[in-house]
Amino acid sequence: MKCPGFSRSSGLLAALAPLLLSGCASYYSHYAVFPAENSQGEARQVKLTWQTAEYPGWWVVDNKSTPVTIETQCSTRKWRLVDDSHDEASQSDCGGGIRACGAEGEDVLARTGRPAGPDTRCMAINPDDPAALITDTGSSLQLLVSCKPVSTVRGSDDGRENTDYIRASSVPYTVYSRKSPRGRLNAGPPELGDGVCESDE
Repeated sequence: MKCPGFSRSSGLLAALAPLLLSGCASYYSHYAVFPAENSQGEARQVKLTWQTAEYPGWWVVDNKSTPVTIETQCSTRKWRLVDDSHDEASQSDCGGGIRACGAEGEDVLARTGRPAGPDTRCMAINPDDPAALITDTGSSLQLLVSCKPVSTVRGSDDGRENTDYIRASSVPYTVYSRKSPRGRLNAGPPELGDGVCESDE
């Protein structure tokens, strides 16, 4: 996509900057869906979704992304993985890279059973790279899950909901994602069906 040049005065350029920056970006949707087990050993589909705004290499703005959302079929629990480019990262005290921290009282480290709080990294993408950014993630990524839920359900009776998520593993899952220009009819990920959830009840 061709971007406008800097031929105007600096004052006008400042006023137009938001328009110029948005006009130079190409927007993409990314997603991956793959089979895995939840912490109870039940077969589930797992979905990752995020979006990016990508600028030409010579442009003055770095590429940007949303956090990566991870959903596990049959569960209402959603994980949001951030990197250091996101405002939410200031509230994330569990290391660098692309990560999600535990929630106190809700998660434990799968290997030791130790409570996992805001200072514990429960999920990470490309975990060996402490400076990893979502915008640099290619079509193949490594997802490391280190935690499991304290309880897989929340509430009772009619208000009961499943909060389980993808099973922890000492070896990262290899995940292959798709990328499409945002706005295309086939750009979005498939819905996670609930047929298997009903059969488990």
